[in-house]
Amino acid sequence: MEPWIVVLVIAIALIFDFTNGFHDTANAMATPIATRALKPRTAVALAAVLNLVGAFLSTAVALTISNGIINEDPSGGGIAITPAFIFAGVMAAIVWNVATWLFGLPSSSSHALFGGLIGSAIVGAGLGAIGWDTLVAKVIIPAVVAPLVAGLTAFLATRLVYAVTRRHDGNPDGRGRFKIAQIFSSSLVALAHGTNDAQKTMGVITLTLISAGMLPAGAGVPFWVVIACAVAIAIGTYTGGWRIIRTIGTGLTEVKPAQGFAAETSTAVTILASSHLGFALSTTQVASGSVIGSGLGRRGSKVRWGTAGRVAAGWILTLPASAVAGALFALLSKLGELGVVIGAVVGAVALTAMFLVSRRTAVGAHNVVSDVSEAAEAVAIRPQRRGKRTGSR
Repeated sequence: MEPWIVVLVIAIALIFDFTNGFHDTANAMATPIATRALKPRTAVALAAVLNLVGAFLSTAVALTISNGIINEDPSGGGIAITPAFIFAGVMAAIVWNVATWLFGLPSSSSHALFGGLIGSAIVGAGLGAIGWDTLVAKVIIPAVVAPLVAGLTAFLATRLVYAVTRRHDGNPDGRGRFKIAQIFSSSLVALAHGTNDAQKTMGVITLTLISAGMLPAGAGVPFWVVIACAVAIAIGTYTGGWRIIRTIGTGLTEVKPAQGFAAETSTAVTILASSHLGFALSTTQVASGSVIGSGLGRRGSKVRWGTAGRVAAGWILTLPASAVAGALFALLSKLGELGVVIGAVVGAVALTAMFLVSRRTAVGAHNVVSDVSEAAEAVAIRPQRRGKRTGSR
């Protein structure tokens, strides 16, 4: 295997890490931006710093990827697939990430990566290259259970918060103060995101080094890999995935400060527990589940089930769609070094085309809050003096 292919795979993996960052900024910062607890630029800067810090806290999820999902070569030669096929899987994940970002769809970057690697590994080395037990136990089951747990927790937390703050004497309930609490709860989500999602790219790079014979099978994550992945996801986070922030922050339900605090706390607890156990779950699914649960928990709130249905469809399609894309890129990789070059060119053209399309309807910090939320502020009715309509006092 030519060294330049290993370098290319590492570079592509860091690009994926970057897209993971901007794709998943919404997980932590959509709700505080929607409630105006934080200004958009301040929110993404804070998330970037905490993602950077979180990436250094654990490597359990990285080891799930580098030593679990893809099996070792039975002949003792390291990993069952080569760097060229890892490249194919990661390129497929990047294309899917950017495509779903274009449509403002909060799909799972994690499942895109897993799907791409699985599809590529099957083409490159057969079904035996997949660690099916690890895939089921640490990816598929958490994908089903984690959003439900987060949603139920957010539902109960929202009910509890509103019950505790309810006033019966006509005085203000003070729930607006939860905007301050949201700064801390959303920060905890960003920190948790770094402990889970940055590690997935660490696992991919470690997997590449093992497959190229540069590390022994079962090796841990080199420290330089941790640093590189932490920086890449932090930069991606700072760019802000504004389209997805809009969908989670205002597309699923109207979020109030107390409700947002409950959703963010539920998301953070679920992600941190999963990271400790080495579960490579989708933080996007967890965050979306929490927002929906909090919407159901607040009386008078309405969940926009049409948007929720689109999000759910994205969840279901991500793994198989990225697996198919990974298989297609892997077929090119079978042509050898020329195939890898062709795959890189095809991926670059697709990404450039999607970026140019996105510029037609740009979403940024200036318009990330949806028109619905802006309209709600515009028609807010100020308290009027009693009897003003009739002229009496």
